[in-house]
Amino acid sequence: MKALLYARVSSKEQEKEGFSIPAQCKLLRDYAQQQRFDIVQEFIDVETAKTTGRTNFTEMVKYLRKHPGIRSVLVEKTDRLYRNLKDWVTLDELDVEIHLAKEGVTLSRDSRSSEKFMHGIKVLMAKNYIDNLSEEARKGQMEKAEQGIWPTKAPLGYVNTTGKDGRKVIEPHPELAPVVTQLFERYATGQYSLKALANAAHGDGLIYPKSGNPVPVSTVHMILRNRLYTGLFQWNGKLLQGKHEPLVSIELWERVQGVLTGRNAVRPIR
Repeated sequence: MKALLYARVSSKEQEKEGFSIPAQCKLLRDYAQQQRFDIVQEFIDVETAKTTGRTNFTEMVKYLRKHPGIRSVLVEKTDRLYRNLKDWVTLDELDVEIHLAKEGVTLSRDSRSSEKFMHGIKVLMAKNYIDNLSEEARKGQMEKAEQGIWPTKAPLGYVNTTGKDGRKVIEPHPELAPVVTQLFERYATGQYSLKALANAAHGDGLIYPKSGNPVPVSTVHMILRNRLYTGLFQWNGKLLQGKHEPLVSIELWERVQGVLTGRNAVRPIR
């Protein structure tokens, strides 16, 4: 019998708790051997705080649609397979036989109604767990923001670092912060178009630190609109006073907004 293997880990914390990909794969390969399954394809999803989404789950669904002769999926347990009710419905419509190796349960169209009912409860519990994690993350971010700490990835000109109290904060990037400040100063004169400003900034070294690629005009516009550089920032509809070091004054930022809206514009230099 042919089957697909699916494994997923959603965070480093889960890896520490024994949900690692190698552990899941070993369990499922052993299960396949015991049940005389031939694993024809393995689909692995690794989710982190920076990369969410399940690309390989989607690929697995495509594979099942293209190969109607393969209708068995081996997975460790319910919450490794489903993240929401849509996933459940998708696999159910494909008439897939789900083997939950760790739970010792096989779900198919012929399963008893009581087994399907219990499986549905576990799917809902998995969905609730994910929703709860998301809610707690939002609460944590709001709490940090209200304390004046930018709670997510640092914008260009700043860098994420650990403060003296051990908390994650942002501080000026040693090379890019002066370039961002000069960006505001130049544009406030009203003599630069956004394109000319971007070209001048590229000459000063305004690049993405990781890739080394020059920052596009659209990002330059976003930087000029971002109030965070003044020490203030908006989070969840609230204007908050940040504890980070500002790169520009509020007066300079407001002058730039005037140029952007055309109030303080003069003929730009090419």
